[in-house]
Amino acid sequence: MPLEMNREVFITCAVTGSGGTQDRSPHVPRSPKQIADSAIEAARAGAAIVHCHVRDPETGKPRRDIHLYREVTERIRDAAVDVVLNLTAGMGGDMVFGSPEAPLPLKEQGTDMAGATERMEHVRQCLPEICTLDCGTMNFAEADYVMTNTPGMLRAMGSMMTEMGVKPEVEAFDTGHLWFAKELVKEGVLKPDALVQLCMGVPWGAPDDLNTFMAMVNNVPKEWTFSAFSLGRNQMAYAAAAVLAGGNVRVGLEDNLWLGKGQLATNAQLVERAVTIVENLGARVIGPEEVRSRLNLTKRAPVAA
Repeated sequence: MPLEMNREVFITCAVTGSGGTQDRSPHVPRSPKQIADSAIEAARAGAAIVHCHVRDPETGKPRRDIHLYREVTERIRDAAVDVVLNLTAGMGGDMVFGSPEAPLPLKEQGTDMAGATERMEHVRQCLPEICTLDCGTMNFAEADYVMTNTPGMLRAMGSMMTEMGVKPEVEAFDTGHLWFAKELVKEGVLKPDALVQLCMGVPWGAPDDLNTFMAMVNNVPKEWTFSAFSLGRNQMAYAAAAVLAGGNVRVGLEDNLWLGKGQLATNAQLVERAVTIVENLGARVIGPEEVRSRLNLTKRAPVAA
């Protein structure tokens, strides 16, 4: 296919994630204040969008408590710097099976299954401009952990997002996830101008080789907007690859802890590096107001508690 480089690029910073990285770097934020402060610093460094999970402030383990999301949301919205808020809606679909000979009952530790309304309650209350929709079920890195998002669950959650006026960011970990996302648009669950994040190199989804990446890109409809990332040492290589393929960029401590060999990164440093890569390619990094205009987003205040 001909090269169709994106000349006006937005950068998303995935601030903290839900993986077990909290004890691997002192820069991984845990408390709502730390998460919000890191997001604000990333915005000052050039991120137009911040993608936020929440964690237990003491242990750093993933949580989905509404009061934690509200505090993060309010701190970011009250800051002097403007940024588009993107909250995860991926929590609440975690299944950890028993041994191969006795898969049931599920293991209590790590299993967290919730209904669509419960999984979306923090989005309903906080009203971010964007929230994620992990568009499929897949085996994850851990041996017997399955990220569970059934077609019925995705239809229900996608419909809620559309009704709330919160733009879904389709998280596509493989080509089949894009296939189903297209079906959701066809059914009217999602609007035609969909936003998609191509999640590369996440075990055991799509590997991050360029042949697989371009297969994913070629499955994104022309009227959609896409962004892409890869993990670890390939994060910055994918900042360049995404722009060259016509997309946008995601970096951040959710996906990569390192700025260089032996040098742990902050979110702001990762964003600064991505800005340099984008600009050196001859593209322009755009800000939150241009992103809102391009993606038809509306900035709103959270609902009353």
